[in-house]
Amino acid sequence: MLHNAGSMNWFNVDSSAIQTVGYDGHTLAIIFHSGRRYDLPGVPESVFHEFVNSNSLGAYFNRYLRGRYG
Repeated sequence: MLHNAGSMNWFNVDSSAIQTVGYDGHTLAIIFHSGRRYDLPGVPESVFHEFVNSNSLGAYFNRYLRGRYG
């Protein structure tokens, strides 16, 4: 875990596209290396775990998260 800011827990990730992710049990926050941030409310904990354990965070984001939450 990187740090806790409020109720959001931030995690370092190993990704060529994504710098860090945060999760508070409801909202998934994703910060890309470009500086772009996405806040995705309504993400279930099971989806968060699938995301952070996927082989490619960027591919998972594009396939399963982008446009589906928020």
